[in-house]
Amino acid sequence: MVNDPYQNRKFIIGGFMFLVVACYLVQLFLLQMVDSTYKDQADSNAFYKEISYPPRGVIKDRNGKAMAFNKDSYDIQITVRDAANMDTASFCKALGITREYFEQRMKQIRKIPGYSQYTPQTFMSQLSNEEFAPFQETMFRFKGISVRKRTLRDYSYPCGALLLGDIGEISRTQLDRRQKANDNYYQQGDFIGLSGLERTYENYLRGQKGVKIWLRDAHGRKKGRYEDGAKDVPFIAGQDITTTIDIDLQAYGEQLMANKVGSIVAIEPKTGEILAMVSAPTYDPTLLVGRKRSKEFMKLAKNPYKPLFDRTVQATYPPGSTFKPANTLALMQEGFVNANKSYICSHGFHAGRLTVGCHHSGGLDLISAIKLSCNAYFCYGFKDMIDNSRYGGADKAFEIWKKYMVSMGFGYKLGTDAPSEKRGYIPNAGVYNKIYGEHHWKATTIISDAIGQGEILTTPLQLANFAALLANRGYYYTPHLIKGIAGASIDTAFTTMHQTGISAKHFDPVIEGMEQVLQHGTAYWIRNDALGMCGKTGTAQNPHGKDHALFISFAPKNDPKIAICVVVENAGFGATWAAPIAALMTEKYLNGQIETPKRQYWESWLKETNLLPSLAPVVPSTKISK
Repeated sequence: MVNDPYQNRKFIIGGFMFLVVACYLVQLFLLQMVDSTYKDQADSNAFYKEISYPPRGVIKDRNGKAMAFNKDSYDIQITVRDAANMDTASFCKALGITREYFEQRMKQIRKIPGYSQYTPQTFMSQLSNEEFAPFQETMFRFKGISVRKRTLRDYSYPCGALLLGDIGEISRTQLDRRQKANDNYYQQGDFIGLSGLERTYENYLRGQKGVKIWLRDAHGRKKGRYEDGAKDVPFIAGQDITTTIDIDLQAYGEQLMANKVGSIVAIEPKTGEILAMVSAPTYDPTLLVGRKRSKEFMKLAKNPYKPLFDRTVQATYPPGSTFKPANTLALMQEGFVNANKSYICSHGFHAGRLTVGCHHSGGLDLISAIKLSCNAYFCYGFKDMIDNSRYGGADKAFEIWKKYMVSMGFGYKLGTDAPSEKRGYIPNAGVYNKIYGEHHWKATTIISDAIGQGEILTTPLQLANFAALLANRGYYYTPHLIKGIAGASIDTAFTTMHQTGISAKHFDPVIEGMEQVLQHGTAYWIRNDALGMCGKTGTAQNPHGKDHALFISFAPKNDPKIAICVVVENAGFGATWAAPIAALMTEKYLNGQIETPKRQYWESWLKETNLLPSLAPVVPSTKISK
């Protein structure tokens, strides 16, 4: 047989043609059956989908009082083809905008995907009634201008700004993130909860958009309803949420913290429900509503006192002496101290050349040590545990000690529904091995941990939760702001009990000592027998200025209804500033009013006292509006 040089070539060409046809068939299948891009574009050309926005869910306090609700707002829309000959100067004057703004906005509109000069495009959004009313009177003069009604947030009280959060236009990054998570609810120009409860419960509060479908002609002009509106979808209003907050207590706390830097967190111990969450300085939530939001946000962001920084969950502090009950419980559980165990305090803890100073002297038992906040007692007890040979090394003993701290809610995030929670810090043995070398450190090396200094850091929320744990004699529920969601259940994480593993019997002497703090101890001057408060003062060292004042407490002793932490930055002693604020908050919550002239004087004194560092003008006091 004669070799044909073209014999193999026909198979190559045939195979190549087969591959080309196969590729076309696969691509056609993908375009028609899998990828909806071209279908969506075709639909966009044939139909105009007019979005109707749902009213956002109302946010209520624990007693049903509306904290955040809705008011009407208006979007100004422009149909570019119809507005071609509009008197632009008069239009700008009527809206109170510049010609430059108008031209810039029109350029932006023409770049919107799906833009058509024959259909309404959003020119300005979120005009309030006050802003829209003057324009409404002259709107008839401007051909091609229409209005779409929406809603804006409004507030019953000028407080709770950070816990409620705010709403703003969704960013490109947020939009991409949502779409990657298969959440296609949003499009550019939509609004979304950016912080606080608005952010955490966005998917409940936002509701479901409605849509009216219009037919379009070849030029994009609306030519009537598609199937006479049979395919239209009505909007579904957002779900209301009920919070754990007592708005009157929240407002009162913000008054007490006026012109101060710090925070108040109050919790109902039996449930973990947060009653008040005050971060100071704060601001009126109405500032971040509507078209003025960007301008006001920048002012707040530049404020040197950082009113946008939520100190209740984002600030971390050495807990100081408020941490001593936690150390005590670990030492008791491990058998190193008990109610009758005494140590000699000779104006401090002494170990060789090391001294941790104290203002007491003589022998003190556990209850007296808590009552008088004796540094020496807790340092000696800590040393007895960390240096005990039964653990096989300081690092192993410290890990056991840390385990107890973590069980009491320190060192890690609690998992609250307030966004941006920080974890605080309890170091592990590996940290000290790295700093000092393995087997080259012992209790005296880290003795500051025993009294809530050193590397220990906590958030106000963690300290309030610890106060609730003490009130409950050994357990807590994750602190949370949500009490109920219309038509849905709250996360079971907030109804799950957390046990410490510390025997309930060990809490009795600690609580007795905390009761004595207000009877004859470091906070005796705020004593109010009718409240049955148990508390612990703290003064945390601050390397950047005057010490921070701290106080934790709960009341009543035998049927606790409120646990609280107060932090006042750069204020000095906890007993002087934080303790009276906690006492007033407790009395206000339990009794509804401040009853005696003496405590009414404290109330006026605290509201009027300015403890702000000299960085900016004094922040005005928050007024309660009912």
